[in-house]
Amino acid sequence: MKWKDYVWPVIGLAAVAFSVWVLYGELRGISADDIIAGFEAVPLHRWVLAGCGAIAAYAALAGYDHIALTHIGKRVSWVFVTLCSFTAYALSHNIGGSVASGAVIRYRAYATQGLTGQDVGILVAFCWFTFILASVFLFGIVLILEPGLTDRFVDLEVLPITLSSTTGFICLALVGLYVVGSWIGFRPLNIRGVRLDYPSLPIVARQLTIGPLELIGAASIIYFALPEAGNPGFLVVLGVFIVAFSIASATHAPGGIGVFEIVALAGFPDMDKVSVLTALLIFRLFYLIIPLLLALFVVVGFERRQLARRRRPFG
Repeated sequence: MKWKDYVWPVIGLAAVAFSVWVLYGELRGISADDIIAGFEAVPLHRWVLAGCGAIAAYAALAGYDHIALTHIGKRVSWVFVTLCSFTAYALSHNIGGSVASGAVIRYRAYATQGLTGQDVGILVAFCWFTFILASVFLFGIVLILEPGLTDRFVDLEVLPITLSSTTGFICLALVGLYVVGSWIGFRPLNIRGVRLDYPSLPIVARQLTIGPLELIGAASIIYFALPEAGNPGFLVVLGVFIVAFSIASATHAPGGIGVFEIVALAGFPDMDKVSVLTALLIFRLFYLIIPLLLALFVVVGFERRQLARRRRPFG
């Protein structure tokens, strides 16, 4: 292995260590009893709504793969794609380095459906770009409607600069240029023998529908888990989530542990820390832990089927 192979893992672990240290300083006055009381304070109907948000988010994530497969012209069973996408995201969200780990998981699964390594590579890149596109699109809208959002982070040195509604319009303009490129119909690119087709307008429309739905579903978990008193509103929660999740993903930290919490806590400076931490733990439960446990069952079932198929000719 080359030294470059260790760069992102080291950065991820360093980010986790630093964030855990900072998080300890922020929360050292909070006891386990406080957290238990925080869980008990969340009404049952809000637990249910948070769970529905997680289901909506993972349903939309499955849509990422469906859109990508349509774009590259590959047909795979809807059930298989949904299970593969769910497993890939559930594992990669917890492992860290979601692009690389997601690619490995998808290749193992989609290779059994006739997809090549090149096909999977394009699919993974397309899914990653759909997430970036959705994040820029929604963040632009949030900045226009809530121009003071980033002030929450600058004072606490999470973000180095203050962004305004102007930045929001720039974000939407970039998305608009992407749409115009599809409308014009740019020619395919050939990079080292790999053909990259510009998405058609129907594909772009699906990207700008499914992508935002996934982010809205994920952010709603936190929104519903937060108390109504002092709740800044869904737009602010969505904006804070996009910032926190994007920064945590960029560090490649396993599960974004520590990093996500630090940024999210900074985004809700006026709220009770116990309530915010409780909401973040509920998010981890619904968006990371439960999907991970379910994904492990899917992986075991898949591998058992593949093993049975390999043994069948010799029976």
